[in-house]
Amino acid sequence: MMEEVKEVTSNLSVHGQNIKVTEVLKDGDTLTFLIVSQKLSGTGEYHVDRTYDDFEWLQQHLFSQEDVPGIQGVIFPPLPAKAQVNASAKVVKQLGFLALGEWQPYCKALEIYLRQIATHSILSKNKAVEIFLTSSEPPGRQRARKNIFNRLSQAVEGMRKEGHKDVDEFFQTERDHNLILTGYTKTAAERFLDVVLTEQKIAVACGHFSAALHLCVEPGEDPDKQAFSKACVKLSELFESMKKNITSVAENNVNTLGLGLDLESRYQEAEKEMLFRRTCKLVELETARRNAERAKPVKKAAMEEVKKAAETEFEHICGVAKQEISCFKGARVEMLQQALVQWCEKQLLTAKQNADQFNQHLQVFRGMA
Repeated sequence: MMEEVKEVTSNLSVHGQNIKVTEVLKDGDTLTFLIVSQKLSGTGEYHVDRTYDDFEWLQQHLFSQEDVPGIQGVIFPPLPAKAQVNASAKVVKQLGFLALGEWQPYCKALEIYLRQIATHSILSKNKAVEIFLTSSEPPGRQRARKNIFNRLSQAVEGMRKEGHKDVDEFFQTERDHNLILTGYTKTAAERFLDVVLTEQKIAVACGHFSAALHLCVEPGEDPDKQAFSKACVKLSELFESMKKNITSVAENNVNTLGLGLDLESRYQEAEKEMLFRRTCKLVELETARRNAERAKPVKKAAMEEVKKAAETEFEHICGVAKQEISCFKGARVEMLQQALVQWCEKQLLTAKQNADQFNQHLQVFRGMA
């Protein structure tokens, strides 16, 4: 196992946009993900295998960069919830679209997560990212360390901060919009997931009905029985085609718009967490200012230093946060647009293929009549 990583500036040796999670291996209850990264030198690729604990190790190191100016203004790419081989209904509900499709959607979500980190101007400089993507050895075990999210958990004790009036109209407006969008995107993802689950149930029912029609086939020379049996066989084939059709539609929904809505929902939550961290810092700054104003002469200089440090830190956070929000909005629009385009293209192609198949079935039934 590797020794603990020190957070130092590091330039990645891989193309951040070309990272791929190509496969998932199951060993009992353990899932191992195969990650391929293209070298910047152009001479080959890095192939590493990582468990979910390794992903948590990486996330922990990203959260622990308290010495990086403005780090609390970063919208951290959201790591998907842990997947399990035989997941309970609760875990499946938590994963949503990522629990469907034979691990392909989950691997895609992890792939997007790594690409977002590797192309981030601040997070990509963390040495842990280079180690995670290139080292043949597994990262060290997860250690409990102080980080900004530990401090966030402590701040939750004073939930009044979440409704604290902001001094900056830009951030107050963003907080109000985020509060609304977080609810809307979560609801949209849940409703679309219900559609996909219903499509899957209909596909299964079509498969069962197709199999049941074969039970109606009777041997013998009786012309009526032969005609009836032939009709049952052809009808069974029709319902089997319907099963494949609806299954394809459901898969298209998951792999395009479904993943897009899932990522949008998780990123809205990530932005909400960033905005809350900034609000907590705002409350700390206002407290430092009041303390400096009320300080007795003997403590006045010390309190002024605390106030100046808080102001400098808060300015860094606000500067980073504004850049993050600007990039986030642009990327979000592009992501949803791409998901919608892919969804339409996939469904149009599937609809054309299925129309051709159903036309063939129709000609067969006309011939039988």
